[in-house]
Amino acid sequence: MAITKDMSILEVVQTYPDTADVFISSGMGCLGCAASHFENIEQGASAHGINVDQLIKDLNAAIDK
Repeated sequence: MAITKDMSILEVVQTYPDTADVFISSGMGCLGCAASHFENIEQGASAHGINVDQLIKDLNAAIDK
């Protein structure tokens, strides 16, 4: 698994640009906000009421394509 819940949102999007669509479709459309610079995926998912385990699966599936 390349992406983990402790990685920063910005780091993931910069490293794997295809993940932006996954974040947006899951309800985390604030990729450009200040929080994405310091929040990790778990913190962002929690703030948006998103199941972090499913989000991680979806993000990893996006980069495995």
